[in-house]
Parts: sequence; structure tokens; C-alpha cells
Amino acid sequence: MQNLIMSTFLLTLFCLNVNAQEGSAFGLKGGLNYSSNGDYFESISDNSKNPDRNIGYHLGVFGKFGDDLYLRPELIYTATKSEYDSSEFSIKKIDAPILVGITIIGPISVFAGPSFQYILDTEFNGINIENVEDEFSVGLNFGIGLSFNKIGIDLRYERGFSENEATFIDNNIGEGAISRIDTRPDQLILSLSIAL
Repeated sequence: MQNLIMSTFLLTLFCLNVNAQEGSAFGLKGGLNYSSNGDYFESISDNSKNPDRNIGYHLGVFGKFGDDLYLRPELIYTATKSEYDSSEFSIKKIDAPILVGITIIGPISVFAGPSFQYILDTEFNGINIENVEDEFSVGLNFGIGLSFNKIGIDLRYERGFSENEATFIDNNIGEGAISRIDTRPDQLILSLSIAL
């Protein structure tokens, strides 16, 4: 029985290897983000509130250069949101990961690299937040991918390297109260890509 399972496993890997995407490619990608941003402080002295994770989305383009060892730059529009009790914080940004990947076996590869992000818009409970510390920041992406001919699926984790706070006046908690919220990404990203 054990030999039958091992033979089936090896045959499956061989078949998948035949269908794995090879060589350089350009294409489209999109998917879902399961994300939360950093802590929310209702005022300078208050304790922080941790966010609840929420579903967002992303759409973009990618390039892939190489075969078993490859470079994969991407340009992606991302929309995320986090919830803090009854409050909601949303971010719209442009992400530009530059990933280096290596094929492990068959269609399976692992990858990692820096992700550069530019924040386009932030909103907290309907209030546009203009005062983000750094609109441009850097984080890390790493994950695992499967590729079959022109179709690819990957799951990755993204985390910002440093805090990137936005400050704003929140009239919901008192006249002139200054609140702070961390815009640093912390998310799982599931993507489907199609090579053109």
C-alpha cells in the first residue's frame, strides 16, 4: 500500500512538472487580501486597540524573468480595510513587490523580496486622512506559488518594516482629540495570475 501511494505521488509530480509554466512571461493578476493594519490610539495617552482582520482585494500586472531561478516584479493596486470596534479604516495604495523565486519541484516555487508601497488614500469612519507620516514605505513579501501553463496561484504574507502612523482629529471622541493609526500592512494575499 505504501509503495502504491509513493508511486502515485511521484507520477503526479511528474505530470505537474510537464505542465508547469516555463520561461519569461508578462500578465495580469488579482485576488483577495486578508489584512489588518496597525494599532489605533484614540488619543495620545490612550492604550492601543488592535484591528480585526478584513477582506480586501488587489488587481495588477506582473513580469517574470527566468526559469528555475526567476525575478518577478509586480505593480498592483490594493484596497484593504481594518475594523476597530465600531470604526473602519481603509487604505488604497499602489504596491510594487520585487520578488526573487526558485522552483522547488514541478510547479511549486517559493519567493521573497521587498515590497514598495505608495499610499493613495486613507479613510477612517468617512474622514479622509491626509496626514500620513510616510506616503512611501517598504515591507517584505514571501510565499509559495503554483504555476500551470499560463495560470498561476500564489499565497503570500506581507508585512511593513516600520510603523507608518497617520494622525487626525476625531470629533467622534471629543472636540479636538488627536488620534493615531498605524498604516503598516500586515496581510495574507491570495492571487490568481494569467500570463498573456
